[in-house]
Amino acid sequence: MSLADQVLAVNDDLPIRTDKPVHSGKVRSVYWLTEADSRRLIDEKGYDVPADTPLAIMVISDRISAFDCIWTGEGGMRGVPGKGAALNAVSNHWFKLFKEQGLADSHILDIPHPFVWIVQKAQPVMIEAICRQYITGSMWRAYEKGEREFCGINLPEGLSKDSKLPELLQTPSTKGILKGIPGVPEADDVNITRKNIEDNFAAFNFKSADDISLYEQLLTQGFDVISEALSKLDQIFVDTKFEFGYVKDKAGNDKLIYMDEVGTPDSSRIWDGEQYRNGLVVENSKESFRQLLLNHFPDPDILLNKARMDEREALARDNELPTQVLMEVSKTYTGIAEKITGQKIILSENPKAEIIKVLAEDYQLIDA
Repeated sequence: MSLADQVLAVNDDLPIRTDKPVHSGKVRSVYWLTEADSRRLIDEKGYDVPADTPLAIMVISDRISAFDCIWTGEGGMRGVPGKGAALNAVSNHWFKLFKEQGLADSHILDIPHPFVWIVQKAQPVMIEAICRQYITGSMWRAYEKGEREFCGINLPEGLSKDSKLPELLQTPSTKGILKGIPGVPEADDVNITRKNIEDNFAAFNFKSADDISLYEQLLTQGFDVISEALSKLDQIFVDTKFEFGYVKDKAGNDKLIYMDEVGTPDSSRIWDGEQYRNGLVVENSKESFRQLLLNHFPDPDILLNKARMDEREALARDNELPTQVLMEVSKTYTGIAEKITGQKIILSENPKAEIIKVLAEDYQLIDA
């Protein structure tokens, strides 16, 4: 079997029993189970949720997205070997640590396969909850241009690129395009302030104004737990994006939880500690791939300028990357995942067949 065959690129065509359209995002696809299957699994598996909770099968892929585009490689490589398994393994590790330390739950109920989560339906908070411990990326680019206010936070003079910030900062942005919120542009991924959220908490899907403080607390706590664990591995947790949502507990009460993924190389910047102390920034996250793309193409403005999105999409569509590039990315993902979890990331021979087999035999979710 070729390396390309070991990559799960298409993940929205599995024969999982569902009576709703399959939702396919940049990386994950979601299969909503029938009401009968949801109730059956809640009963059979003893999931700690109300009996009428909608469940979904969430299947990750090995596709890689950067600058809002999907990138592919030569020789039929439609993703990065090991990437999906690495992302899930890292998230699973942090969610477990959160639970052990008394933080909030996640939407994950079961993990049938390294590529698969069974999740309960959650109502997402429409905020990309970003935490920053170092000034880099978009914050540095704005700072370098002279901006000193970021998401309503005043930054001091004299900061240098990639330096540690005086304190941990929360710099939220919108999740999706939100309409009709005063002072918030109707565009995806727009920076917002805490006052924007306070004045319009219901528009962001918060159940109460008090939950704004709870989300901020969970954001800081989650960041600190991961940062402390990574520091023991001599890795620096630079910044990250969390997502939150509401689910129902067994009694039917709303509770705020972590959702999607946490602390992964896709949602975070992670730097090598030893190299940073030597004055170098070595990325152990998707940022290394982003930097590679910026250096690979002669006009990096196409990747950074949202006004040139058509050109950017053409760039991704018409330029297959060398296999060596994707294998370097694979090494980054699997390497940091193995360092974090202490477990080897094993490449599946045929991930799609494995997923179908386990969902058929152990969960009876595949029609013959």
